[in-house]
Amino acid sequence: MSHATIQPALISGVLPDSIAAEIGFEPGDALVAINGERPRDLIDYRFLCADEVLELEVLDQRGKTHHVEIEKDYDADLGLEFTTALFDGLIQCNNRCPFCFIDQQPPGKRASLYAKDDDYRLSFLYGSYLTLTNLTPAEWERIARLRLSPLYVSVHATEPEVRIRLLKNPRAGKILEHLAWFQEQGLQIHAQVVVCPGLNDGDHLTQTLQDLAQFHQLPWPAVASIAVVPLGLTRFRPEEDELTPVTPAIAQTVISQVQALQAQFQKKVGSPLAWLADEWFLIAGQDLPPESHYADYPQLSNGVGSIRLFLDEFQQMEPTLPTVLDIPRSLTWVVGNTVEKAFRPICTRLNQIAGLSLNMVALNSNYWGQAMTVTGLLTGQDLEQGLQHLDLGDGVLIPGVMLKADQAVFLDDMPLEVLEQSLGVPMRVITGGINGLIQACTTPTLIEQPANFRQPRR
Repeated sequence: MSHATIQPALISGVLPDSIAAEIGFEPGDALVAINGERPRDLIDYRFLCADEVLELEVLDQRGKTHHVEIEKDYDADLGLEFTTALFDGLIQCNNRCPFCFIDQQPPGKRASLYAKDDDYRLSFLYGSYLTLTNLTPAEWERIARLRLSPLYVSVHATEPEVRIRLLKNPRAGKILEHLAWFQEQGLQIHAQVVVCPGLNDGDHLTQTLQDLAQFHQLPWPAVASIAVVPLGLTRFRPEEDELTPVTPAIAQTVISQVQALQAQFQKKVGSPLAWLADEWFLIAGQDLPPESHYADYPQLSNGVGSIRLFLDEFQQMEPTLPTVLDIPRSLTWVVGNTVEKAFRPICTRLNQIAGLSLNMVALNSNYWGQAMTVTGLLTGQDLEQGLQHLDLGDGVLIPGVMLKADQAVFLDDMPLEVLEQSLGVPMRVITGGINGLIQACTTPTLIEQPANFRQPRR
């Protein structure tokens, strides 16, 4: 990696009472080098900042260079935040997977929706999945040297010809060699398999899971866990992509197949090892497994056990629910229709609180052209169409997963405030899981009527 491609790390925030705040760093300044080395990314920054004596080269907002010397405790954090985790640019994906969600979007939306990342650094820092097909020898060496573990790997299939067909990349066939490398290095991965009916299901899926299980050897398994996820299709997907949607019958077949393998793995390695994403059970119309099935929820961010966790947390908090609200209120709670059956008991129980009327509206996405839709894929247009003729009460509760992480914007680029104005009711974004939902339902001050809202439709 040449220095020419490494940009100074632009500072977006300085934590109060931090070392950086004491020195006088400000947002807009840029960090060029630490002890003479230019950090490529947040990983380099953290490693280089572990020293007790630092010499920083800093570029201020006027373009003037400063050299700052710092003495600090080993591992003490400077308190700087950056606009990006990657100072030398994103390592792009070089695969052409037909099921890639990025290729199943309409054109003309914000640029970040089309960024095809396959970057091991984002995998290490944030748990995003990569395929390992675009790594140079120098990057493999860096993973080993810096002990970047665990990484999150999209395996999909272990048979070379099947994985090459799925990823449309001849380098995809080396996955078993790559897994052996992680084992030799004493490094770990969490794997995912996106099941595409007719391509990598059936015997291929069995082979994949059995191959991955060979790398789960105690005390330090190279493959720590596997998530088995259904593919998601939208109406924008390319024509002739050879993909088949997951039907309830297909979901039932996959559940039975994987559960039989889980029982084998439990006997052999003491863990189910491969976990089914919640969507399989929702699509199949089956009950979710009990909490005991999920161990320590190793694939929670991949939708494995998130609904079970939500239900169990509600059960734990149920005794603390109030019996009556001081100020009666009527609210609408919007979710994707895949979770309607699972969440109905929560809605029923909350409605036993005197003075609370909670109407759960479960929507599918016409925007994506999906009959069954997870909550995080609902767009502003879906909510506008689905809610416009309903009595929405005093306000609408929206799970935060529908919005961009750092901005109140839906996946179709509609700002939340535009939807609020269109529907004429205040909208509350729910964060913090079940606790956030209960707080929003039972704390009257959380939804107030701003002066500029027209009256809700009745």
